[in-house]
Amino acid sequence: MARAGPSSRMKGPPPSIRNPAMTRFRRKTEQGQAVTEFALILPILALLLFGVIQFGIAFNNYITVTDAVRVGARKAAVSRQAADPTGTTVGQVRSAASDLDQAQLNVSVTTSWVQGSDVTVSASYPYTISLLGVVVQSGQLTSSTTERVE
Repeated sequence: MARAGPSSRMKGPPPSIRNPAMTRFRRKTEQGQAVTEFALILPILALLLFGVIQFGIAFNNYITVTDAVRVGARKAAVSRQAADPTGTTVGQVRSAASDLDQAQLNVSVTTSWVQGSDVTVSASYPYTISLLGVVVQSGQLTSSTTERVE
């Protein structure tokens, strides 16, 4: 039979039974601590959330520019006999990127319009990532696609 040591013996009732007022006081101070910690962490979480949103907007614009350039290059590949193949291609890129500010979208088409040659369609669009009015990153989103003229 094992002998009970001093740590296995109870030395009195648990603290909540000994003094219920102290338990209530501890709970209140811990709630205040949680509110204080939340108040300290909230600005960091807000900045993180706004940063993710800004990055998402910039990434969406990049996907839009890339898709518009792809659509324009495909149109250019089959439009060599059009009256204005360059204008048709630029119009196709702009209509595919209708969600973007058309005044800031720059489109260029490079080709000789000879059957079997390459046509390269490029586009650029500015982006800005700002947090609370402070610009963190800015630049140009660029995309380029090359197709063979049919």
